[in-house]
Amino acid sequence: MKLNCDLGESFGSWQKGLDSEVMPHIDMANIACGFHASDPLNMQKTVKLARQHNVTIGAHPGYPDLVGFGRRSIPYEADELVAIIQYQIGALQAICANEGVRVAYVKPHGALYNDMMKNNDIFTAVCQAVARVDDSLALMIQAIPEPAAFDAIAGQYRLGLMFEAFADRNYQDNGLLTPRSDTHAVITEPKQVLARCQHLLNTGELLSLNGKPLSLEVDTLCVHGDNPAAVALVKQLQLLIHHPVND
Repeated sequence: MKLNCDLGESFGSWQKGLDSEVMPHIDMANIACGFHASDPLNMQKTVKLARQHNVTIGAHPGYPDLVGFGRRSIPYEADELVAIIQYQIGALQAICANEGVRVAYVKPHGALYNDMMKNNDIFTAVCQAVARVDDSLALMIQAIPEPAAFDAIAGQYRLGLMFEAFADRNYQDNGLLTPRSDTHAVITEPKQVLARCQHLLNTGELLSLNGKPLSLEVDTLCVHGDNPAAVALVKQLQLLIHHPVND
């Protein structure tokens, strides 16, 4: 299992995250592409940092929503949504090409990510966008107990899927994330996060907020590193994944 993290989300003089502290401890960097966060210079800096630490690079496109940090759902016709996603992937690809690296996968951000997990039409548009840019790119989506419908749609576009779980987010009984509007959406106690991840590694299960076991096939674990405590947790999760122990 690999660790992935959303990075490159600073914008102009506004700084977000501790990218230089997090990057040495992860395997995959989901780099913001300028629509929900970031700008060309910050994208370039993040790509260089990923190259320095041999971290795999992924595009992290979102809705055009700098004010809302991409966490607000915005309705689009399918062809416009496809173009919005392609534009962002292409921008990161250009920067990567200039730095001698490549984009390996795509992970939608925020509301776009949540919307595609709930709406097959949006998921189809995402698949179309990625495949039309480069069908060798993997698409990262949330690991859920029954992913067959997503596999079938992605298969129509010959896209490979990567399934991720979230280290510090609570889940609903249906396997989707607890909305951020819920006060219990984010797990803030490091010991609880580590215990959940250890259980996932050992059993392939996470418990929902109501205690329901969710059986998940997970390729990668999403972590956050936007404060010193989170960076410390990322380091602990890196050790846990590379040196797992039994419950």
